[in-house]
Amino acid sequence: MNSKAIPTLRRLAAGEGRPISSCYGQIESAMIKQLLTHRIIPCLDVKDGRVVKGVHFLNLRDAGDPVEVAKQYEQDGADELVFLDISASHEGRQIMLDVVAKVAECCFMPFTVGGGIRTIDDAAALVKSGAEKVSINTAAVTNPQVIQQTAKRFGRCATVVNIDPKRVQRDGEMVFEVHTHGGRQSTGLEAVQWAQQVVEYGAGEIVLTSMDADGTQDGYDLEMTAAVAAAVDVPVVASGGCGGPEHIRDILVEGDADAALAATIFHYGQYSIGQTKRYLHDHGIPVRLTEA
Repeated sequence: MNSKAIPTLRRLAAGEGRPISSCYGQIESAMIKQLLTHRIIPCLDVKDGRVVKGVHFLNLRDAGDPVEVAKQYEQDGADELVFLDISASHEGRQIMLDVVAKVAECCFMPFTVGGGIRTIDDAAALVKSGAEKVSINTAAVTNPQVIQQTAKRFGRCATVVNIDPKRVQRDGEMVFEVHTHGGRQSTGLEAVQWAQQVVEYGAGEIVLTSMDADGTQDGYDLEMTAAVAAAVDVPVVASGGCGGPEHIRDILVEGDADAALAATIFHYGQYSIGQTKRYLHDHGIPVRLTEA
């Protein structure tokens, strides 16, 4: 078993002292190998019913219809899909459940949905619409109880917390400060400490998005990701800054991320899921290969 397999398995079963098989019922032995591979996850940031992508959370460009984009990623062999309604919290409205239902209907891969979740009822509506996991960001800060309630009702494996840090100077030192409301509001929280706190609340996975790296294609924030990954016992999904397969390799190896999320390189055809996975495989990174 490779060096990353043991901590990955430990993270998957963390929190309640349960065996891995309890996460989603009885996991067949044939699936264990897949759990040991690194996941490559396209992210659909959706605004006004369209997939968009920007830089530093700003200057958004259109990238297509979310249902059609999701279908393509499924065909290409993506391991999971993350769907984020990026303006729901800022605009004070509920997430677009109809779009979520349509995407879930055409995708059989694991599917995480976030944006605009304020209460356990919001989380329940997403699960009812087809989400396998729900991702909580702003409400995790403003109403941490929703993390506990979601974990209790749907399990830790279905409870994801998104953390959006930005490097800031505080008392002469650099800190990773957590932001909410689509990156519009600073919280004063430090990312590593906040990650540990949300795991205590019941989060079973963290999606860590560097606001500084977002959309730049200059690479993930290795330092920040490694610090968070070392501090928690749940999977950490790195997000923000991917410009090519080599950046994914770096974040999985040097950043110790369990999975890598990317958008720009996939949305605009710079690299396919298949090309990315083949590159990683050829460089000794365990991934699930498909014929796509």
